[in-house]
Amino acid sequence: MSIFSRLVFRQRLGVRGALLCLAASAVSPPPLLAGGLDQLSDLTDKAAQAVVTLKVRNNFNSEYLYDVSVKNLSSDPLVGESLIIVLDKITNIGGNEWMTGTSESNLTRMEILGQNGETDDGKPYFRIPRGSGPDLPPYTESSPVSVRIRNKDYLVVFTPVFRVYGMKRSPALPKPMERVSPLPSALTPSDKLIQLLIQKGVLSEEEGRELYQQ
Repeated sequence: MSIFSRLVFRQRLGVRGALLCLAASAVSPPPLLAGGLDQLSDLTDKAAQAVVTLKVRNNFNSEYLYDVSVKNLSSDPLVGESLIIVLDKITNIGGNEWMTGTSESNLTRMEILGQNGETDDGKPYFRIPRGSGPDLPPYTESSPVSVRIRNKDYLVVFTPVFRVYGMKRSPALPKPMERVSPLPSALTPSDKLIQLLIQKGVLSEEEGRELYQQ
């Protein structure tokens, strides 16, 4: 093989390797690091709950499309951009999350489509769309996110179970009360007269201050 041919061959290998890396990064979802979840609170049932609605069922492909939204159960607003749902488990018709006779999770038998990433323990997560404002107000429901699940085991009847993670909005600190400067102490008979007129309601405090300054 000539030097020119070897150079062309190596160049093709380099391009092919780069394309394979790009393809792998496109297929594999970016993981959600443990530190990311550590910054979020598990709000499930305490402050929020996932509302799951089956929208489409494709029996031919054994594929299911769900709308999943978050309902704020608390009296505090939730930070909209922090809200995510994690597909925690898949339960069968008996409510068991494990495959019969094995220690394998039902979740491993499902293909999850359109996820935003995975937690450090391999569970898919989805970001909740932001609403019209920065927060999800108390006792309201967010816009839904679409979750597609493909059932590899056509005979299994399943139910997806989601957990809600996010942050509560910290209450705003009360503004400090404005201090009203007291009236100057009466030093002269005219000052005493002004104070007396203020006490009788003849003059307002503002009018009294103007007279003091004259």
